[in-house]
Amino acid sequence: MTWTPSSWRALPARHIPNDYPDPAAVLAVEQRLAKKPPLVVASEIEKLKAELARVSKGEAFLLQGGDCAESFAEFEADRITRYFRVFLQMAVALTFAGGKHVVKVGRVAGQFAKPRSEPIEVIDGVSLPSYRGDNINGSAFTPESRIPDPERLVEAYNQSTASLNLLRALATGGYADLENVNRWNLKFAKKQGKASAEYVKLCHRIEESLEFMDGLGLSGPAGIATDTVDFFTSHEALLLGYEEAMTRQDQLFGSGAFYDTSAHMVWIGDRTRQLDHAHVEFCRGIANPIGVKCGPSLDADELLALLDKLNPKNEAGRIVLIARFGSDKIAAGLPKLVRKVTDAGRSVVWSSDPMHGNTLKTASGYKTRPFERVASEVNDFMDIVRAEGAYPGGVHLEMTGDDVTECTGGATPVTEESLSSRYRTHCDPRLNADQAIELAFTIANGLREGRQQRRLAAAGL
Repeated sequence: MTWTPSSWRALPARHIPNDYPDPAAVLAVEQRLAKKPPLVVASEIEKLKAELARVSKGEAFLLQGGDCAESFAEFEADRITRYFRVFLQMAVALTFAGGKHVVKVGRVAGQFAKPRSEPIEVIDGVSLPSYRGDNINGSAFTPESRIPDPERLVEAYNQSTASLNLLRALATGGYADLENVNRWNLKFAKKQGKASAEYVKLCHRIEESLEFMDGLGLSGPAGIATDTVDFFTSHEALLLGYEEAMTRQDQLFGSGAFYDTSAHMVWIGDRTRQLDHAHVEFCRGIANPIGVKCGPSLDADELLALLDKLNPKNEAGRIVLIARFGSDKIAAGLPKLVRKVTDAGRSVVWSSDPMHGNTLKTASGYKTRPFERVASEVNDFMDIVRAEGAYPGGVHLEMTGDDVTECTGGATPVTEESLSSRYRTHCDPRLNADQAIELAFTIANGLREGRQQRRLAAAGL
């Protein structure tokens, strides 16, 4: 099949709503969106691809994270700022411990739609269509709210535009200064109980490194910029009508390639990665970096076939394979995938999503994710990928900068009994600010140990 931005429409498409009351209204909205300015441009997308190519070679590390699903009702500048601050804190810890550049990709400015395991939700005997994300329908459990409304796509575009504008300002306007970020981390570290000593040591080492750079004249206006960062956006490419409307053929930079300008990177979910279906068809033709969620049901030969279709030229930085197994399934499922891809000589980024496979429901009915299982899966991911001769290059998290109580555990523990106090997610449970930073420090310790082992091995010790 010859690829065009609309060629996906001839193929089966899972988890795209087919119950809009007026299909003509959907088409009209998509036509309006196609005339709006792009959210990102080709040069930014190519810059991310180049950074991911470094990750695929073991020269950098990918940090990807953000909301499970963004919300219209909770859209506010302070929430975006808190999220970005926590993201920076995590990135600095990972950068220093791993001794490598951290590529920063948010699940933000477009992560609205969510595939649901069940199309119908039942509460007290009443059945309604499931909530599928604010760009499709509403979360309120009423018949009116659950009707898909195409105008929500326009609101999602507008919110994404505003979010991206603020994030760009924060990334380049001085808020991301390393000294600020390290002070935030030191404040966090001092309240972490038994883990506090290790975290404080890491913060002090970062502080010493900054002082060393300053002493040599390497920082400041004439040296290395320590107050700006590159920050990229990503979301699941689920609503292909929206993605098609945001796809542009590059005329500004001369490549002539098609780019999905809704985000720098998009990914294909574990429920929509069928080889001959619409989502793979759409993603194979755009030049963005593409993520592929890899769960227990994915066969190794199927994964190779996906790589053949999505990245036939084996371009470095094009594909991020996001492992989402669960702490109890990763040892059985991941090694064969890594082995197959590595033996075939495919250039990919291996990243861990320790969230989706570790969801459970408490006796009181709350969906949660135990922090200990999340941390365990990340650690096992690192060990398994290294053991198969590949590089564990990233982590993909659902997290927030807010003090929510959605995932249990952590150094400042959330208990099952306290889940209801600040349980605010519209879909899946997220790590709160402290849990997200704690996980980053945990990963950082593992990266530092791996770095020390490589140094000793190189010295013959």
